[in-house]
Amino acid sequence: MASTHAVPLMKSEILRAYASKTPGSRVLHERAAALLSNGVTHIGRFLLPHPVYVERAAGSRKWDTDGNEYVDYFGGHGALLLGHNHPAVVEAVSAQMPKGVHFGASHELEVEWAELIHELVPSAERIRFTISGTEATHLGLRVARAFSGKRKIVRFSGHFHGWHDHVCFPVGGAPGIIPGIVEDTLILPPDDAEGVEGLLASRDDIAAVILEPTGATFGQIPMGGEALRRLRDATARHGVLLMFDEVICGFRCSTGGAQGFYGVKPDLTSLAKIVAGGYPGAALVGRADVMRMLDYRQAGDDIQPPPVLHQGTFNAGPISAAAGIATLRQVRDTDAVERAKRTGAAIRDGMNAVLRRRGLGWCVYGEFSDFHIYCGDATAEDIYAGRVPWNKLKGGISPRLLHKMRTGFLLHGVDIIGWPGGVVSAVHTEEDVRRTVDAFDATLEMLAAEGEC
Repeated sequence: MASTHAVPLMKSEILRAYASKTPGSRVLHERAAALLSNGVTHIGRFLLPHPVYVERAAGSRKWDTDGNEYVDYFGGHGALLLGHNHPAVVEAVSAQMPKGVHFGASHELEVEWAELIHELVPSAERIRFTISGTEATHLGLRVARAFSGKRKIVRFSGHFHGWHDHVCFPVGGAPGIIPGIVEDTLILPPDDAEGVEGLLASRDDIAAVILEPTGATFGQIPMGGEALRRLRDATARHGVLLMFDEVICGFRCSTGGAQGFYGVKPDLTSLAKIVAGGYPGAALVGRADVMRMLDYRQAGDDIQPPPVLHQGTFNAGPISAAAGIATLRQVRDTDAVERAKRTGAAIRDGMNAVLRRRGLGWCVYGEFSDFHIYCGDATAEDIYAGRVPWNKLKGGISPRLLHKMRTGFLLHGVDIIGWPGGVVSAVHTEEDVRRTVDAFDATLEMLAAEGEC
């Protein structure tokens, strides 16, 4: 269906057509490029010839500075389960705004927010708010080391836990990461439960195992309940803490997150994104005895500081708390989670039908409110059976093809994440699904013309 030689990126008609459709974004990017690294404020927004610059959003859609409309699957980097500007969230934030945005004091909203998290998340015996998922995982690893008195952390290649030093490098380290941190971080192939069991049996210096319970990047490298149960059993037997990073999957797999869906209770959990309704907010939650590392302690008439000191100017700010409360009430009281999952399944089915009709061996897979596009010769069954190497699932697509695919989708009115794939909200409609499937079909047509598929 395509020629054997791919068109070079900068000669691509797809990129030229996208650039022609988005002149306003080009002008803004020229200004940004003089001030910001790569002209962007998040590595995931980097795109050649320029990113799309969005002016406004509502529901499942957003509009760029040129007035082009897009079905949005970036979804606030996964934070917007309820879509853009959900009425309940807007009302809550608008009501709080004139009352104050930063009290520098405790307030009722933070208590109500914590109560909702405690109600929904099985492992949330105690809660400590942070601002971002990166902060929550960083704090969790520090708490785990303090509680256990051990130094080593086990994590998996491909699993994302933010950009702090302990979690942002591959095997062997990376520029800017000091050797001691590299030495105290044991990195295994994704979801290698057998490897973890061997490590735990042979060492006594491991504080915690951290992972994305759905598998890396919200299931791009799938995991599954059986692997989680093996990890839970092994860590419990050897006195090692198990930490789930539910920054993305929290409130997407079920109202209780992945741990609720799989019935596996970790010792610590990081939450962000949906937990604050798309506003800056996150939390570390977990077992009460472990979280006491953050508590002041009384010794007779004296007060001793916590073993782990944790500050944060914007922790549980009233605006984020208001948005989080409104969002979690929708999660608890409506079928928002299931609606998003059903729509995700419809998108995957529609896109796979296009691939079959075109005779293309790629596949689109996922399990929850997500879709992942695998640009290789495999079925979803192959992926879930572990027959596709993990580094082909994540990072296996060439930057050239990825750029053409993303700009092709944008050219046809859909914004996807650069996995490539996307996260689905509870407010995406049947029309959004049709438009998305049509955009995929049209993009494949253009990719075929350039020898990419």
